[in-house]
Amino acid sequence: MAVDVELARRLFTVEEYHRMAEAGILGEDERVELIEGEIVQMAPLGYRHVGCVINATRLFITRLGDRAVVSPQNPVVIPPRSELQPDLLLLRPRAVSYSRELPNSQDVLLAVEVADTTVSFDRLVKARLYARAGIAEFWLCLAMDGAVEVYRSPSADGDAAVTQHGPGQIVAPRAFPDVSFAVSDFFA
Repeated sequence: MAVDVELARRLFTVEEYHRMAEAGILGEDERVELIEGEIVQMAPLGYRHVGCVINATRLFITRLGDRAVVSPQNPVVIPPRSELQPDLLLLRPRAVSYSRELPNSQDVLLAVEVADTTVSFDRLVKARLYARAGIAEFWLCLAMDGAVEVYRSPSADGDAAVTQHGPGQIVAPRAFPDVSFAVSDFFA
């Protein structure tokens, strides 16, 4: 006889997650994220993923200069129970250094995730979390397809308007409409 039982889960806050890292429970080089209170292991990085992050980092730094802080593979805090580690963030330059506190959703101009094997997770979980946090724009770089999905106009329920840009097309961040990128440059 099968019994269908829903077990209660112990969810963690961002502060508890940080204390676990400080206590050595989570190793410095462990690839994990805190997603809605749960500690989730991140997928291994493949060569297409790494190449796209390197290309995007170079493109954003050279084209935006000091207009934004380019932050590759660093965390963003979404209180009270999430700390994501997107592949790339464009952050608002601010007077107080990011070395004194982690960026939060209000600091983010653009969040970028590169998906090689995690497309469904990034679309269903991360895109909604970014939208609920009020992050104005999220790009999902589809490494297998050489395309970029652009999520804009986030809402409190986690939905956002989505457009897809493929090879041969141009994409520009909403925060910097005067700076455009050929989609293929991210995957070259």
